[in-house]
Amino acid sequence: MGRHTDERGDAFPRAPTQEEWEAMGQEERDRVVDSLPGEVTWDEMAMPEGDRHFQGKVQAMDALRGYFKRQERKVYLGAELPIYYPGERRFAPDLLAVLDAEPYPRQKWVVSAEGKGLDWVMEVHVGGDRKKDAEYNVQRYARLGIPEYFIYDRARQRLEAYRLASPEAHTYVPMEQRQGRYVSRVLGLELQVEGDRLRFWTGTALLMESDELIARLEELLHGVQHRAEEDSRQLQDEVHRREQETRLRLEAEQHLVEETRRREEAERRLKELQAELERLEQRRD
Repeated sequence: MGRHTDERGDAFPRAPTQEEWEAMGQEERDRVVDSLPGEVTWDEMAMPEGDRHFQGKVQAMDALRGYFKRQERKVYLGAELPIYYPGERRFAPDLLAVLDAEPYPRQKWVVSAEGKGLDWVMEVHVGGDRKKDAEYNVQRYARLGIPEYFIYDRARQRLEAYRLASPEAHTYVPMEQRQGRYVSRVLGLELQVEGDRLRFWTGTALLMESDELIARLEELLHGVQHRAEEDSRQLQDEVHRREQETRLRLEAEQHLVEETRRREEAERRLKELQAELERLEQRRD
């Protein structure tokens, strides 16, 4: 974000130089920070680039925010936040990261007040002045000492990446892809463009965005529900089978009792007939 304008000689707000900052007391420093605007004017902004530009930032921010939250690591992530380096014209990159910084919401990042500069920056390019991202910012961000700079070119669906060879360097070295991905040492992640999305990887694991996580959870929930319904059906079948077995066993037991009663009755009747026969034979004699 931001137009290609000269670094010096313009009227846009600047933070004090580091020498001026160090000469101030705390109250004066607080007044200076409060006075620096928390928004960027239209004169400094590039023309709006539509949904593809907006989505490129939001999707990347979403994936990174979810990842670092799960890692329980303090990382400040910002988008189009006014950045004030000492004595420099302010700028507002599309996406930025500062490691080991408290992730509370901010309206601006004043390097002298925060105690450190940016660690990682990404610009999303869709149309307009590509020279701003691909040339001017490459020089500027390197000169400011930002360790890594990525350009996500959505018009070409490609990624460019730069890093400082050392903390003292002020010129970027283009990164080389490793198996189709760029390795961000700052983020500890690998980046790759797949289709129409910028993807982040940790090892072989893809960082999913919120909509993908929700879809995955819904799929898992559907699977759990399906298994629960199947288990319930199987349980009902088992209950029905056992009820059938119990009914058949009770019927068999009842049948056995009835057969026993009939046999005992027949045996009793047989004894009576035998006794009657003996009496008849005795009378005949």
